[in-house]
Parts: sequence; structure tokens; C-alpha cells
Amino acid sequence: TYCYGMYQFMSSLGRRCCVVNLDFANDNVPYEPAIDVRDLVSLEAVMEEFKLGPNGGLVYCMEYLLENVEWLEERLSQLEASYIIFDFPGQVELYTHHTSVTDLLAKLTHRRGLDCRLCSVHLVDSYYCCDPAVFISAVLLVASSMLRLGLPHVNVLSKVDLLRQYDNLPFQLSFYTEMADLTDRKSTRLNSS
Repeated sequence: TYCYGMYQFMSSLGRRCCVVNLDFANDNVPYEPAIDVRDLVSLEAVMEEFKLGPNGGLVYCMEYLLENVEWLEERLSQLEASYIIFDFPGQVELYTHHTSVTDLLAKLTHRRGLDCRLCSVHLVDSYYCCDPAVFISAVLLVASSMLRLGLPHVNVLSKVDLLRQYDNLPFQLSFYTEMADLTDRKSTRLNSS
């Protein structure tokens, strides 16, 4: 949903944009991908052949893509878009416990001729705001991903429209959206007066 929304937004601004699906489990793609990794390898076939679950199958597929990165590089070099949105799987283990995504991104940024400058966008479900301890866990997970990927990073609080369905938040929404500023604003204002 996010990738399709960004594609629509960029296109409405007149920017040449496309979406590359790198999510092997993405069966319900709402956009027409310029490149679809499912053309290279099928998650369902991998799970069946090697008797793997969904997470193990995704790890195998990512490793397979990494071993066959020329397939992706060749297709990327043929794209005429100025902005490419990569739709990656949502399984956090691929970013926090495994190196295949990190290795793939390193290959894309260092490959001559591709001229890829990447930025990571991490979606955090707004449901995590309902419990401060769970939110801190999500923030630590984001920090781990940021460190491992080593890219400029943007965090997006997703599904904010669903917040009214949950219990009242323990803090105002600004607490969650301004996490980078850990200063106590009241004492900062007093000290600067």
C-alpha cells in the first residue's frame, strides 16, 4: 500500500517513477511492477521443494536473489525511471538477523552503471503506540535495522487512521512522532529564558 501510494504521489508530481517488487510473498500487488522478483523464483515452489515455512522460504529466496543479482541489475539498468521504489518483504528477520538484504543493497549501491542512491523507509504499525513497552521494542527494532542497513533512513508511522479503534494512547501522538528529540521541552524552555 505504501509503495503504491508513493508511486501515485510521485507520478502526480510528474516524476518518472516505478515500483520494483522484491517481496516474494506479495501475492496481492496493487500496482504493476516494473520488475517482479517472483519472475525469478517462486516462494511457494521453494517452500514445497525444501519443506520450508514462509520465513525460511523468504530467507532462501533472498539468498537466491543475491546469488543471481545480475538478473536484477540487468533489469534495473533498462528502467527509464528516475525514482525506483523497492517493495521489500515485511519480515523483520531479513533486516535484523540476516545479511542477504544488507548484502543486496551494498551490491546495488556499489555497482557501476546503476548509480543507485538508496534511502530506507521503515513502516511502524501505529498499533505499537498503544503500549509504551511495545513501542520501545519497535523503536529498538527500527534502530537495529537502521544500523544494519547503513542507509539514510525515514520512519513512517503507518495505519494512523486506525488509532481511534484502539484504546486511548498513553501519550499524545507527538510523543511518538518526535522520538528523535529526547529533551524535556519544559526544562529546555525554562533554561533558555
